[in-house]
Amino acid sequence: MGCACGFTFRVPLNPWLSLISDCIGCSFCNRLQKFIDGWSRFLQAAIRRRDVVASTNPAACIPVKIALFVREDRQARENPERDTGANHMVSRHRIGRNSMKKTLTVAAVAAMMASGAIAQEIGATISRFDDNWLTVMRNGMTEHADSLDGVSLQMEDATDDLAKQIDQVKNFVASGVDAIIVNIVDTSAGAAITEAAGNVPLVFVNREPDNVNELPPTQAFVASNEIESGTLSAFQICNNLRADGKAGGARGYLMNGQLSNQAAVQRSKDVYDVIGMDMCSFMEIIDEQTANWSRDEAQDLMTNWMSSGEPFDFVLANNDEMAIGAIQAMKAAGMDMADVQVGGVDASQDALVAMQAGDYDVTVFQDAFGQGAGSVNTAIALANGETVDQKVYIPFKLVTPANMDEFLDKN
Repeated sequence: MGCACGFTFRVPLNPWLSLISDCIGCSFCNRLQKFIDGWSRFLQAAIRRRDVVASTNPAACIPVKIALFVREDRQARENPERDTGANHMVSRHRIGRNSMKKTLTVAAVAAMMASGAIAQEIGATISRFDDNWLTVMRNGMTEHADSLDGVSLQMEDATDDLAKQIDQVKNFVASGVDAIIVNIVDTSAGAAITEAAGNVPLVFVNREPDNVNELPPTQAFVASNEIESGTLSAFQICNNLRADGKAGGARGYLMNGQLSNQAAVQRSKDVYDVIGMDMCSFMEIIDEQTANWSRDEAQDLMTNWMSSGEPFDFVLANNDEMAIGAIQAMKAAGMDMADVQVGGVDASQDALVAMQAGDYDVTVFQDAFGQGAGSVNTAIALANGETVDQKVYIPFKLVTPANMDEFLDKN
């Protein structure tokens, strides 16, 4: 059964829920599909009160009646000469003898649509659940969605598998979600994710896709500007080293995140940009390697570096997890943490505990919860057809022992 716009309603065997749309051209019908899920209880109550016509499949019959109403209304307006005689009788027969009840049903649907009470479903795929910072971001998404009327959020773990993530996006599209949020596995695969989403509104969150400057109007990016993160951390370490009297020369190590991730590439570039400044040119990188954002891998990497016996003054890491792993390795080797400067990014709770203990010197607050909530808001706005900024940046903030108390309950 279809409406005048060409939208096709296909009623599944499930007696309760949703109509599945094969059309993306009619916003009324797309929203009607979501209305069925969000207002099934209302419909059942209406049936019990006999405000609408009961059937063997009440949740499905009402939208079909609406589809008939819309189609016949348009036909009547476009072809007024046909709305007479036998055709009029056929129309009356097709609508049924309960036209008043059908009209009441349409009015109820229209009223609820006007009030904004239409259920909206968002699908989200996260690069991996097994990540402390991303867990906070996911919590921000979930808690914010739960606080909004009529918004449901379905979240999937991509387990760092790009092919799996693309399939998840395609599955979201097939299931008829209103919008999709993606924390991308590989930032160089932005075009593939964009293509998989088709015309469904899409929000990239936290990790910047390589096609961020070519996103269509139905897509956006919510994160923090990575040029700030590595710069703030490295520059503060530079200042600390100067304050420690090491402006004559300081050597250290750089831990990279996943090399497929734009944030890791940018944060490491930020470090070199800072070292390239005149006032920080005394800093020298002995070696840099990836520890894939992992605390355990960072601990192993730091242990390996220390086994060379090379003296060093600082360690810079692309995130807190790797910085903490490096700290654990240094403490296990009996190093005095007062003798080395350690900097990272995220201001996670574990990082702030290390800072309180005097082991960690510099981090940068990246608002995980705020990015999660912001991605939901942007997804809803796009689903509603609103115009949004295609790059929504949430500022980074420098965190040191002097101001860490402000961030103890953030990430």
